[in-house]
Amino acid sequence: MSGTFDAFVLPRGIEPPPRPCRSFGAGALEVRFGDWDPGWVAGLAVALAARSMELAARGAAAVLESLARAGERLGDPRDPMRRQALELLPPTSGLSPAMAMAVLDGMAVGWREEELRGLVEAELGCVDRLDGFGAPVGVQHGQASPSPLCLPVGPRLCVQIVSGSVPGVGVSALVRSLLVKGPTLLKTGRGDVVLPVLFARALREVDPELADALAVIYWPGGSARLEEAAIGPADVVVAYGSDETVRAVRDRTPVTARFVAYHHRLSVGVVGREALAEHRLDRTASEVARAVALFDQRGCVSPQVVWVEEGGGAVEGALGAAGGAEGPAGAGEAWGSAGRAQVPAAPSARVFARRLAGALQELEGRLPGGALEVEEGSAVQQLRGTAELMAASGSAVEVIHGGGSSWTVVYEAETGPPQACVGRVVRVRPLASLDELPQVLEPVRHHLQTVGTAGLGARADALAAELGRLGASRVVPFASVAFPPARWHHDGGRPLGDLVRWVDLERE
Repeated sequence: MSGTFDAFVLPRGIEPPPRPCRSFGAGALEVRFGDWDPGWVAGLAVALAARSMELAARGAAAVLESLARAGERLGDPRDPMRRQALELLPPTSGLSPAMAMAVLDGMAVGWREEELRGLVEAELGCVDRLDGFGAPVGVQHGQASPSPLCLPVGPRLCVQIVSGSVPGVGVSALVRSLLVKGPTLLKTGRGDVVLPVLFARALREVDPELADALAVIYWPGGSARLEEAAIGPADVVVAYGSDETVRAVRDRTPVTARFVAYHHRLSVGVVGREALAEHRLDRTASEVARAVALFDQRGCVSPQVVWVEEGGGAVEGALGAAGGAEGPAGAGEAWGSAGRAQVPAAPSARVFARRLAGALQELEGRLPGGALEVEEGSAVQQLRGTAELMAASGSAVEVIHGGGSSWTVVYEAETGPPQACVGRVVRVRPLASLDELPQVLEPVRHHLQTVGTAGLGARADALAAELGRLGASRVVPFASVAFPPARWHHDGGRPLGDLVRWVDLERE
């Protein structure tokens, strides 16, 4: 798509500084943003905070309904704003058009009214809880409620600094803070400029007064002076990104402000032996392939390593099951070392790796991967080359990939900690027993987030509890990995509860 796109939306009455616009290229599209200076950003933050009393007086149900109506526009195939989003997402995010549609559809579910209402009710008890003092959460109406009464209060200003790895995260972030009646300044990431801006424009059409409590702006990452200017008046600061990015924002946050961190996270998967029976194997491989493919492995929920429990029904003889001697249709010479010659009977994990490769190749035709940056493409090629050299030297390694497509499956017998790589790269490793998984994941416990599962059966609860104590915040079937519900405990916290403070009232 060619043309220009302005990557900012400001409240009515606030004009961008009279300085030349800056821009960056996204293919033939020029993405423009203001040449902001710290004084102007600080003034914007103060102006947003000044709207807090007006927003606090709004009914929480009306705020929720307006946010949902804006979100519905991005999920409605008939809406021109959604069509605009699908045109702008590929050049700005690097996703293929088909992937952009899949990501938008999945993210937009969380912006629906029923999802937002479920989030508020799960955390605060009821939507109107934000409108006045009431009994503590959990005390039923009519019960003798303990003193004091309570009121959750949103921030006078919430500053959200969001990374650009996954489109739509910025929308979910600003929706959360507006839900608790907190004026919001959202600084988007480069790969997520489109959806927050379009959502803010939709909100302006739906509810101009609520939209006046929101500003969406972009500047290149790492600008300490602009971040300090935005953060200065804030009660709550939320940062998404790498450990280094989050640490830098935390260091700039005043001690009087609450800081909520969503730092680097790593997600993995585990396939139990029950999912390896022949009648379940292809379905399991397809579900894992989709979890790997969505977001092109850029999401914090994307499984980087999948452990496969040995002892299942998947035992394979002479040829690779995912497509015979030539591998999956379309893979051609890129079909690694699998299936080119007669091979001994393969254990479960190796068989699963081949089936997963076939599923990724099939998915590439329907949901193709996006373009990689030069450095990212080089990293994928280096990973493939290293794995092929190890396989040639007799190591227990097998690499299967899509040639010009980024999907890559590396079977490796090692049991070391997970290693992440962009593109549709996934490692498959054997696991003698599910009991070993927590020990294997111990080195990454502080970054562990989602664990996708298949075939755990009655063992799921005990394993999930142990993984939770280790550090995981989600243990879910692979089909649910990519799009957590709005009410999920994000990184083990409370998406709304972490944004509010509670006021207690003891009446005379």
